[in-house]
Amino acid sequence: MRITLVATALLAALTACAPPGQSGSTGTQASGPIKIANINAQSGQLSSLGQWENKGVKLAIKEVNAAGGVNGRQIQLDLFDDQGDPTVGTNLARKIAAEGYIAMLGTAESAVTLAMAPILKDAKIPNITSGQSPKLAELKSPFLFLNAPTSVTFDETLAKYLVDEKGYKKIALISNNGAYGSGEHDAFLTSLKTRRVTPVADEVVTPDQKDFNANLAKIREQDPEVLFIGAEEVQSGLIAKQARELGLKAVIAGGAPIGTDVYATTAGLPNAEGSIVSSPYLSNEASDAIKAFAAKYKTEYNEDARMHVAKAYDGAMIMVEALRATGGEGGQKLADAIRAVKRDGLLGAYTYDEFGVGIHETKIGLVKDGKVVPEAAS
Repeated sequence: MRITLVATALLAALTACAPPGQSGSTGTQASGPIKIANINAQSGQLSSLGQWENKGVKLAIKEVNAAGGVNGRQIQLDLFDDQGDPTVGTNLARKIAAEGYIAMLGTAESAVTLAMAPILKDAKIPNITSGQSPKLAELKSPFLFLNAPTSVTFDETLAKYLVDEKGYKKIALISNNGAYGSGEHDAFLTSLKTRRVTPVADEVVTPDQKDFNANLAKIREQDPEVLFIGAEEVQSGLIAKQARELGLKAVIAGGAPIGTDVYATTAGLPNAEGSIVSSPYLSNEASDAIKAFAAKYKTEYNEDARMHVAKAYDGAMIMVEALRATGGEGGQKLADAIRAVKRDGLLGAYTYDEFGVGIHETKIGLVKDGKVVPEAAS
């Protein structure tokens, strides 16, 4: 799937000899569009993530282009559907490298981004991803940047709240063994161990699993106070729904997926009620800047903004700020410019470290009537 927002002919003479991810000749192109790839799932089980990401990115680039673009040049944003499949993602990475894209926004899926990262690094194409797996940061690729914290931050904040503040000790885990789920599992388990808490149960499922009754029956035998779920939105909702149907009364807790309407509607609002969420973006009312963004988003798409949209918007604006600093040039210069960006974004203050992580804090919220509210306001 490919959607071109700005259809403008490229200056072939300037790009024909350029290495992937770099501008033509030894300087910066004086005119013509700046090609940026937006790679996200638009089909498959993870399509909700990719569609949110696409909307946040499109809104940002639309604003930038309407205001004159980058140093007078328009941004050509092309959307590609990775289907949530790492193999499709690697093929798309090769495609955008061959077709002269100087930067990439996406993906929202950690496993796909991990598969693409080596190709993008070799092509010197900077990539701002919405993935949250700690494995992304561990790559230490100079061309890979995250627009949200990793699971380490999400789950340390969660463990601090559950154990240190609320005093819970009987905690059960259920997570999938995909890139995101594994990252959540390992990060939360590490945070528990530092507090000398051993899970009463630790169940691992596959990313495409839909029936969790056997796993949850084992967990129910341990009568936990808290059920930590490390999985994406749909699977987290299914786990919550089946847990309640089996009579599990434990408080449900998790990272960003627990804070989405997809989770709440999949679980059923009564089953999602009271779930504890760790996230850097809890409410569309948190600040004047967030209120203004949420209003713009509502006008554009006739739906409420959410964290996944906001972080994609932040990532796109960081990319634009870096492009302005390089005069639209890509490659190593653009990667260095991204790392130098200090931005007060919707998710917080972005300051990129050596691992490509820019946000380092999350907050605690609770699901009430299918929406997340700050814990202090509950």
